[in-house]
Order: sequence, then structure tokens, then C-alpha cells
Amino acid sequence: MQLLMNLVDESRQLNQARFPLDLAYHPQKGWFRIIHQGIMIPDLPAPLHYFNFLTIIGQPNVPMLRNPSAIRTTAGDTAAVICSVSPQMAGHFHSYSVENDCYLRQNHYQFADREILSGALPEFRLQRQDDELSVDLKITTKPVVSHFTKLKLGLFEHWSLLCRCQGQITYKEQKFQIDQMGAFEYARAVNIPYLPLCFFTYQIINLKDQRQLLLAQLRNNFNQIVQSRIYLRDFHRATAVMYDENVIFSVHRVYPKVKTPNQQEMYLPREFEWHYQDDGTEIHIQAQSRGDFKFGLAAGYVGSYCYQLTINDYEEEGTAGYCEYIDCRPLKWQEKKDEHPVVEKMMSTAPITVKIRKNT
Repeated sequence: MQLLMNLVDESRQLNQARFPLDLAYHPQKGWFRIIHQGIMIPDLPAPLHYFNFLTIIGQPNVPMLRNPSAIRTTAGDTAAVICSVSPQMAGHFHSYSVENDCYLRQNHYQFADREILSGALPEFRLQRQDDELSVDLKITTKPVVSHFTKLKLGLFEHWSLLCRCQGQITYKEQKFQIDQMGAFEYARAVNIPYLPLCFFTYQIINLKDQRQLLLAQLRNNFNQIVQSRIYLRDFHRATAVMYDENVIFSVHRVYPKVKTPNQQEMYLPREFEWHYQDDGTEIHIQAQSRGDFKFGLAAGYVGSYCYQLTINDYEEEGTAGYCEYIDCRPLKWQEKKDEHPVVEKMMSTAPITVKIRKNT
């Protein structure tokens, strides 16, 4: 499956090229009916731990990305937005009608009277007005790009820029001044009839020496690995390195099985690890989830974790890694022993999952 992807996916070559100046960034137009934007900031002070703002405009025909419970009118008219931090939240997820609730134009994306993302590369501003979680952040992107996917014929592309996020986050009247590395992301896609991608995890760790790790694995409905990668980015040197061979992701313990608002059963990871070793570089990460999972990222969840990592001789421990996790594979794959070797020993404490509050 990875070999097939290499034949149609040009992202490997792009990650070896110099920073391109023609990154696509626009709302729905032409045959691009699926648009995604993301701002993720790990390593924030307690109790925040992380911050994310993610949009999916248009509901794609991909199991791991489609959230039928968000559809209010039609799939193409649905904009889903999740904006969250680690503590328990009631209003982290909202779905909107693009036609009735949103104002989406080049360099200005407004979702009802709640969220506004404005600007153009390299500077953006994110504003959110809400009694529970309000935000006013300046996002300055750096010329450090990671290409996750770029399919031939322009069917789908997804990129991430290293960025600096500065401003204020207010959680339940407690104000936090933010000046932190993050990731600014964008994707556009043609709404193809169906693509059997069912498992996705994407994680971000900010290192204390101003480097950033991106970790991602993608699997299909038959549990075949489509993509497994680690990206190591350096803020000061403005460099990025991709590792996409021999990248191993393993889940060792899981929480009790949950059922999403879409009636999808899945296990969420409690203890997991990443490992890579090749060409004189070794990366190893042990992680323990905080259990703060929140539904609303496409068909799955976001949360945070503690970790212990080594990159060659460099060692670090942290308490605020960022995690996206979606598992729509059949349960026989989710419960496969070599991936979840201690399903039988699950703890009785379930992760925090919050009911979705939708607009009426």
C-alpha cells in the first residue's frame, strides 16, 4: 500500500525540495469542495496543555474524515469547527451551514459570530469570542514547510508550516499570555466518491531547543499502513527533515471502548510509542495519554499526553504533547493483539468525552 501511495503521492519529493512560494490557500472554489485549516499549539502551561483550532469545510467521503453527526443541511454545505484546550469543555465543537452561517472569502474565514481567521501568508490572526474559550492570536508562519500529501492530478494536498503564535487565550475568565511555536496547516481536496482511509493519528511535540516533531500514521480499512512518517523541524535554522521508512507506531494500552456520536466504536490510546532508526538517526518516544480526549476532529478525537523522548543523544521529558486520533477500522483490527496487547487489562477509568453542543 505504501508503494502504491508513492506512485501517486508527490509529497516525498516536495519535502526534499526548497521552500515553495506558491502554496495553495483559498476557500471552496472550482472542484476543490473540501477545505481544511488547522492551528495547533502544544506545550502550553497547565491547565491548557494544548490549543487547537481546526476546520473541515465540506464533508468528505472518507471514513476517518466524515462526521455525519455534524451535517445540518447537506454534506457540501457543512463546516465543522473544533477549538479546544485540555480541561473539560462543553462548547469545543460546532457545525455550521456554509451558506447560512459562514462568510468565507479569500483571506477571511468567519464562522457565525464566533470564530474569524483572517490574513494571508505569512501572517494571520485568529479571533474567537465565547464565554468558555476566547482567543486572540497572531500567527506568523516561517518558511519551514512539511508536505503530508500531494496527490497527482491535484486531487488532494495537505501541508504544514512551522509558526509562532502570540497573543491571549482566555479559558473561563482565566487569561493566558501565549508566545509559542505551533503548526499552521491547510488542505484542499476534490470530493471523490470514496476512499477507504480509516485510521489516522497525528501528533506534535515542541522541544525545548526550539525544534518541533510531527508524527503521523495513516492506515486503510484492511489495516495496511498507507503512510508512517516523522518530521523534525528547527525554528532557528529554518530547516525540516522527513523520515518515512522504518517509522513504527505502537499502542500498548488503551482506554475502554467508546462510541462516538456517529455510533462508531473505537479504542483510544492510553500508552503508546514511536520508534525510528536509520541512517545514523534514532528517535524514540514513550507516551502516556492525559485522558482529555474531545470528540469533533472529523470522525475522532483530540487530546494531549506526557512523553519521554530521545533523539540520538538528546533526551527530554514533557507534559504537553498534542494528539489527534481517529480509528474507524473494524474492531478486529483495533483489538489485534500486536497493536493492543493489553486490551484485557484496560483501566476502569474512561477518557473524558464531552457531548457535542450544536447550534440551533
